[in-house]
Amino acid sequence: MFDSRQVRARRRRAENMSNNGADFLARLVIDDMDDRLAGITRTFPNVKLIGARGPDLTPLLHKHGHGQTDIERLDAHSDGWTDALPQSESDLIVSFLDLQDVSDPAAYLSACRRALKPDGLFLGAFIGGESLGGLREALLLAETEKRDGASPRVHPAIALRDAGALLQHVGFALPVIDRETTTVRYDSLINLMADLRAMGATNALAARSRLPLTRGILGRAAQIYQERNSDPDGRVRAVFEIIWLSGWAPDQSQQKPLAPGSAKASLAEALRQADETAGSQDREP
Repeated sequence: MFDSRQVRARRRRAENMSNNGADFLARLVIDDMDDRLAGITRTFPNVKLIGARGPDLTPLLHKHGHGQTDIERLDAHSDGWTDALPQSESDLIVSFLDLQDVSDPAAYLSACRRALKPDGLFLGAFIGGESLGGLREALLLAETEKRDGASPRVHPAIALRDAGALLQHVGFALPVIDRETTTVRYDSLINLMADLRAMGATNALAARSRLPLTRGILGRAAQIYQERNSDPDGRVRAVFEIIWLSGWAPDQSQQKPLAPGSAKASLAEALRQADETAGSQDREP
């Protein structure tokens, strides 16, 4: 689905640009990751960091005691990148704003699962499917009007429920999936697109159209976006969804769900007792 060479080229171009705050998503993810790592009581000596976008997370990992033996940064868009993920050798794998550009997320997560030692942790964040819906719609409508047809200009992305299914499918234990949404305001659609360019987050679909967006198409898209996503002061909104995934490599020491029918007390009995307790508290003396 994605052109890995194009993904790398977009990111290199972004690194050479003056972003003027366009790294806000990376900074939000880093702040959230700081909180999440603070809630983990264990330390992980051998860490793999997957994702070529954004700053080096080594100082953050060291802050929480992780990676004291080794931290290796990998690029999942380079040839043979899984060769650096030997089976059962990593204590912690962190995927940083990477999964949204991967053609085969199941294979990616499966490689991470195999690389973890028993009871090792996978922690990942990526841009989710609820992001930039207004931009996708505006470009599609504008190009259809001007060219009697349109090509996808905004990446499809993984939905929250699909992310959870992927974790289970590849064999992670104790999977947890949640999301954070951020609304950012811009002067116009053009300013939003400039930020995406500075993030290295522009179109890298393998089947993308090679026809450039003309001034007429961009102007019409900006008009549609303004009509559908503006606030009373004239500025426009863009929604970014960050999906967080975590899962553990299976191990005998982990908690296991009870087998069906093995509970020692019934839910119905517990509810009946709760109702009786509440009723006794409501009576007059």
